Amino acid sequence: MSRMELDAGDLDEVTLTHDEAVLMRSLCAEVVEALGEADLSTQAAMTTVELIGCRLPERLVAALVSFRCNSSSSGSLLVRNVPVDERLPATPADGYLPDWRSVGIATAAQLMAMSHLGDIIGYADEKHGRVVQDVAPIAGAENQQENSGSAYLELHTENGFHPYKPDFLSLLCLRPDHDRSGRTLTGTVKRVHPRLSKSCVATLRQPLFRIQFSSSFAQLGSSGYSEPVAVLAGPVDDPELTADFHAMEPMTDQARQALDELEAVLTPSLDSVVLDTGNLLVVDNWRAVHGRSSFTARHDGTDRWLRRCFAVADLRRSRGVRLAGSRVLAPLTTILADRPTAPASMPLPDVTHSVSPR
Repeated sequence: MSRMELDAGDLDEVTLTHDEAVLMRSLCAEVVEALGEADLSTQAAMTTVELIGCRLPERLVAALVSFRCNSSSSGSLLVRNVPVDERLPATPADGYLPDWRSVGIATAAQLMAMSHLGDIIGYADEKHGRVVQDVAPIAGAENQQENSGSAYLELHTENGFHPYKPDFLSLLCLRPDHDRSGRTLTGTVKRVHPRLSKSCVATLRQPLFRIQFSSSFAQLGSSGYSEPVAVLAGPVDDPELTADFHAMEPMTDQARQALDELEAVLTPSLDSVVLDTGNLLVVDNWRAVHGRSSFTARHDGTDRWLRRCFAVADLRRSRGVRLAGSRVLAPLTTILADRPTAPASMPLPDVTHSVSPR
């Protein structure tokens, strides 16, 4: 079976009514006015967002809170009819929108929604530390396993290599690709867990895997790896998943076989959706992996354009790696430099497989 021959499951969905969308748009305008020239990465800005976000439509808030507490059978939630700006600038050719205010309505909508899932964060290594990031194809990067590419993007846990990975991520579509062929893929191991062999599950629950850092997190472009991790953790009936089918390196042959089995079983169960303007997809980063099918970019200012945002359930965990009043985590190399190294008597197993940074 090819990667794209999918029996797509059913995403949990919420579609805002006309009245609910009108209310949300008015709150977005209020957020934009209240923030003014504020830096979005500050605690003060996030407090403003959260206070105004308390008045979002009750049905939307209930769905977000339920997803935060219970996740969903698919590990994702799709919200349709989210307000975005009536006039959009050109899709940023370099993946960076100069000023968030040019899409202020969309930015406020995404931030308010995410505030009901946790505390919004950014990473200094990624997109200049922005808490709302642009995901758009960049000419010359078509085959990169990064958000700048347009080739098939392998299934992965977002920043799974990071000691402070996000608990939730969201993708808000401002502009779909021309052919509507770029499908966002999500998958959760809970659906397929009974179909995995016992030996596979036992192996996946051992710390026999490490993940290569994404290129933006590797200092001066050098390679770096996470500490050994298990792919599966948590309750048997509701397992947590950390995987990256491009950048994850099994440390033994048995681990390689288990990861291959997981990918083979998981792929046919994926949910698949073409995000359209005003679609907000939220992913539980502990229970689901996500990726994207290939699409053709024209690089003419009208290409596929998503906005991405992260949230964590407990902001206090990262207080030692953020400046006071900031929601942006320090560079990964700085975080790791402050951590004790493993004793020399505990070497990592030999790794016989290699990958390029995602």
